[in-house]
Amino acid sequence: MKKATLLLGLLVTAVALLAVPANAQQLSGAIFTTVADGSEVNFNIYGDKNDVYLDGGPGPGAPISAAGLPEGVYVFQVTDPPGKTLLSTDIAACRRFHVSSQGIIDALVTAGCPSPHLTGVDIDHGALTVQLMPYNDTPNNGGEYKAWATPVGNYTCPLTAVDCGSNTHGFINRFSKTDNFKVRVSSIREIDTRFHKNSVVIDGVMITWVDTNGASNNKWSYYNQALDVNHEAHVEAPENGTHQIVITNQPVTQYQPGCQVGDVYLAGQRLPNSGPQTVFVKMSPSYKNITIFVDVDCN
Repeated sequence: MKKATLLLGLLVTAVALLAVPANAQQLSGAIFTTVADGSEVNFNIYGDKNDVYLDGGPGPGAPISAAGLPEGVYVFQVTDPPGKTLLSTDIAACRRFHVSSQGIIDALVTAGCPSPHLTGVDIDHGALTVQLMPYNDTPNNGGEYKAWATPVGNYTCPLTAVDCGSNTHGFINRFSKTDNFKVRVSSIREIDTRFHKNSVVIDGVMITWVDTNGASNNKWSYYNQALDVNHEAHVEAPENGTHQIVITNQPVTQYQPGCQVGDVYLAGQRLPNSGPQTVFVKMSPSYKNITIFVDVDCN
């Protein structure tokens, strides 16, 4: 998704580390926001809050072999991008769904809920999609929101309450998956990672995005001309602050091209270290209509 890209050499600060951090032990799989039928939304911008649904499992561009969420019951929430303000208004018990052994959402858990969330069906995997409403308007001036999901066993608030006053409203960052989205706004911000192999940009390679709270989500490089996705693993609507893009070696398989990480570039500048690493990308409040590129050479 290409927007007006600023010259970021002087605007972005980043540090690359050779070691992959402890987030490798975080919850596996991914979530993503969508519409009722699981279709992608251009730039993750929705016309109305009622249009936004949650989907789980292999995300856009993921190969067939990609693992979904671990089987079990999950609870979700909607917050502002920093996660400080809880926007969901129903009790946590009414924000639960079940993930099947195939790693996709297959049912709501609605015991004791007078008005269960609306659902749809994902056109790609036949998974259930779950409407995020009801939730309040975001206090964020850019119209940005963050969706979260975590296993019920890792949720620290009472399920009978809307909130319990903890910093992240009962969600432990390392056990949470997040995805950002916007409602009725025009400004676009992205962090896009591209993988290059033998001078060709390749698809089906994964990065892990760790947001400013420390929660994570997996993204895969892919191509969708209709959405202006050009062989990238993209993070939509990143909030202000420092984000981490975790880049690892990935084997060649029947479904994946694989990548042995060589040189890594941020905004066109080669980083000091080569090989698997974490790239730290700072999003400034002044950044509007911007794409920050991370480029990876695969040996």
